[in-house]
Amino acid sequence: MNEPGQVLINRKEIAQKVEELAFSINQDYQNESVLFVGVLKGAVVFLADLIRYMSIPVEIDFMAVSSYGNSTKSSGEVRILKDLEQSIDHKNVLIVEDIMDTGLTLQFLSKTLHQRHPLSIQVVTLLDKPQKRLVNIHPDYLGFTIGDNFVVGYGLDFGEKFRELPDIHVLNQ
Repeated sequence: MNEPGQVLINRKEIAQKVEELAFSINQDYQNESVLFVGVLKGAVVFLADLIRYMSIPVEIDFMAVSSYGNSTKSSGEVRILKDLEQSIDHKNVLIVEDIMDTGLTLQFLSKTLHQRHPLSIQVVTLLDKPQKRLVNIHPDYLGFTIGDNFVVGYGLDFGEKFRELPDIHVLNQ
């Protein structure tokens, strides 16, 4: 049975990092507006906390993509399940992701969104597993680098379970 195990990153560390990331984004986009594109479902909690610290004009929209299903391993195939509801033409776009590992999802999203003529595209991710990277892509704003553990909590799930946990836990398998 899969259950949340030890706390890897506690809620206080998460809150502090989210505030730091927001400060950097605010500095980089002074006097500009940004469209935050939350990657559903995992990034919802992170996105909600992040926008609370924004001092710049922010719009939000969402995309849902799938590469995991109910597995702890990426299938390598990325599919759009829900697309944006608005145009990103000539807008600053910030993709908000919960975790970057293989990089395939973000490479797919970046390529797809670039075809829609945004002013800029950058990526903020709460967690990064660089040792899992299969493509050459890196976040512009990074919260934490973690090891090769499957993690849950703070919006991250396993089979739709454990998103509600306020800390990030290693999944016991």
